[in-house]
Amino acid sequence: MKKSSKNRLTPNQEKLFSSDSLFDKIARTVCRAGTLPRKELFEAWEMAKRVRRHYRGGRVLDMACGHGLLAHILMILDNTSQRAVAVDLAIPENAPRLSRMLTEAWPRLKGRIEFRQIDIADIKVSQGDLVVSAHACGVLTDLVIKKATQEKARLAVLPCCHNAKLSKMAGLDTWMDKSLAIDAVRALKLQAAGYKIITANIPDTITPKNRLLMGEIA
Repeated sequence: MKKSSKNRLTPNQEKLFSSDSLFDKIARTVCRAGTLPRKELFEAWEMAKRVRRHYRGGRVLDMACGHGLLAHILMILDNTSQRAVAVDLAIPENAPRLSRMLTEAWPRLKGRIEFRQIDIADIKVSQGDLVVSAHACGVLTDLVIKKATQEKARLAVLPCCHNAKLSKMAGLDTWMDKSLAIDAVRALKLQAAGYKIITANIPDTITPKNRLLMGEIA
């Protein structure tokens, strides 16, 4: 199975996920919804399980959420988070279908996940929140980091579409790839803001943009 495929998962592919594992149960539900590319399923799962190894509880804020799968999986993995808000300037029309089917499979999610179609800049972050974003393009990742650090909230981002013209590299691009230089500067800025950072990678068989940056106030 090519995990990086952008082809949409459909009910016909449920048989590819036949085990009793939690991931396969989620995958079968996503297949039945018929709304999501395969790549996004694996990205959300691999990011969510790494985030939950370190951070429990708190309201989940899924920034640039797309279909909101990351928010749902984080809530499935940790029932101590009472609420999640999935934020995007343009929520896909079929996102409610995916949410409805996941809620039918996990009834405890009912009424606990909200979609808000607004600019990320307009969402209010609180200190107890867990702010996450999977592949917020370019400087959107910097905005997510800024929103979280202003309120000293916990943070996890999986950056993509690095913009060498707008994001800072601090001269590190002489030594390393530009996208790596941008992410290194982001990590150093988090440390300078008093965060204890954790760096990780999701499998590059899913996406080459696989650097996961996490942090909480030390």
